[in-house]
Amino acid sequence: MIAWLRLCFVAVCVLGMTILLSPVQLVAMKFSKPLSRRLPMIWHRIALWLIGTRVHVSGQSPKKRPLLIVANHVSWSDILILGSVMELCFIAKAEVRSWPGISVLAMLQRTVFVDRERRHDSANQANTIAARLTEGDAMVLFAEGTTGDGTRVAQFKSALFGAAQAALRDSHLEGVTIQPVALAYTRLFGMPLGRFHQNRASWPGDVALGPHLLRYLLDGAYDVEVVFAPAMEFTRETGRKQIAAATHEKVRIAFASAMRMREPQ
Repeated sequence: MIAWLRLCFVAVCVLGMTILLSPVQLVAMKFSKPLSRRLPMIWHRIALWLIGTRVHVSGQSPKKRPLLIVANHVSWSDILILGSVMELCFIAKAEVRSWPGISVLAMLQRTVFVDRERRHDSANQANTIAARLTEGDAMVLFAEGTTGDGTRVAQFKSALFGAAQAALRDSHLEGVTIQPVALAYTRLFGMPLGRFHQNRASWPGDVALGPHLLRYLLDGAYDVEVVFAPAMEFTRETGRKQIAAATHEKVRIAFASAMRMREPQ
């Protein structure tokens, strides 16, 4: 009963905050880029505080732009986690546009939607992301292409790095900073999740969003590690397969390290 009462309280607060900040964000998106980047981060931080999720950050986020953040993908909640850490925008699959409520939040986050089934339009989609990179937006790419089970980092899809190539091709820029980031859900109510209980936090694609969202919010008290690995430079000479493999290795190592951070000593 207490958990359900807390859930109702969180829902009311998040809805109220969204209603309050949405008009401000819509105006900011048109007239003030700095504010439009800042407001979503404030929203994410308050939402996580209400839910009870604690974020632990290690490593340094780069200040250099253009910046492409490449992360592993565990759950829909990764959006809240990363969005609370720094000012950024997301690259999301096109079907997110059809998700009630979430599509609105994604739009207010200034998300770029890509349709991976429309391969003939991949160049235009890459150019759209490239334009945002050159404008100074830090863009987040979940390079696995889908969510995982929270126990490992799947191989990165090299085709998704095409936006970095497009940004260099269509500008005077000498390079794009690639920032590998590992996300690891390590504890629930202070107790280690371990491999067996990772499915409480992770959201594989074959699990319905509604029930998982409800269970996550009822649990709430997760500890999540966000590890910024050493950044890399994507230049005109860099190959997509090369940078995808190198980034994957850095994220894999950082993920393994993050999973060990909260293990009992």
